[in-house]
Amino acid sequence: MLHLEGVCSGYGASLVLHEVSLEVKRGEIVALIGANGAGKSTLLNTVMALVRASRGSIRFDGAEIAGLTTQAIVRRGLSQVPERRQLFGTMSVEENLRMGAYASPHDLGGRLDEQFALFPILADRRRQPAQTLSGGEQQMLAIARANMSRPRLLLLDEPSLGLAPLLVERVMMEIKRLRAAGGTVLVVEQNARAALAAADRGYVIENGRVTRSGDAAALLADPTVQEAYLGGEGATTGGMEARLRRRRASILGR
Repeated sequence: MLHLEGVCSGYGASLVLHEVSLEVKRGEIVALIGANGAGKSTLLNTVMALVRASRGSIRFDGAEIAGLTTQAIVRRGLSQVPERRQLFGTMSVEENLRMGAYASPHDLGGRLDEQFALFPILADRRRQPAQTLSGGEQQMLAIARANMSRPRLLLLDEPSLGLAPLLVERVMMEIKRLRAAGGTVLVVEQNARAALAAADRGYVIENGRVTRSGDAAALLADPTVQEAYLGGEGATTGGMEARLRRRRASILGR
């Protein structure tokens, strides 16, 4: 469904992604894990044309989408849930959902019913301002808002950010429910354990380059991934920093 090949992108003269290639097949949950600054969000923003690719190919359902506007990409069937959710805090739950259908505003009632069926808690809070919801409820609203465009591929940027462990589990359960309902999901996460546990396949990105890929279960069992992202030397970022320090020391010692 989504195929990136040799994609480079960045901000001004600063290149962030270096020849990145990955794919997402229909009906999959694919996790992209990595430390802060590895290029995860830049990759999603590049797919959605919020950051322009300077090189490489981005194909969706076989058609090249690099060079299209964000609005055109949404109309093709992609939608993104941004990092930190970026809800309209003073607007109600229902108003936020209606905003998600801006690209195709027909059948609003049916779309709202679909999301309230997927996330019943939002139906109970439909008149509440979004900023009064709990963190987990806000994440569900952000996912539901993206779903209002009825995307064929949903891109999730750090859905567990700032959530307590029990809420992280709940959000990952909702992601699996989306796949069970026929959806396809690419999720980027620092919480590697939660993301890989929910995913079918995964990729590891370091310094803007994909360094590992495979079945999610195999990546969970990979000693290098465990050391860098799943504990042993502390938090995700700490483990990666420790690994990079050892790599630099090894290079300097030669």
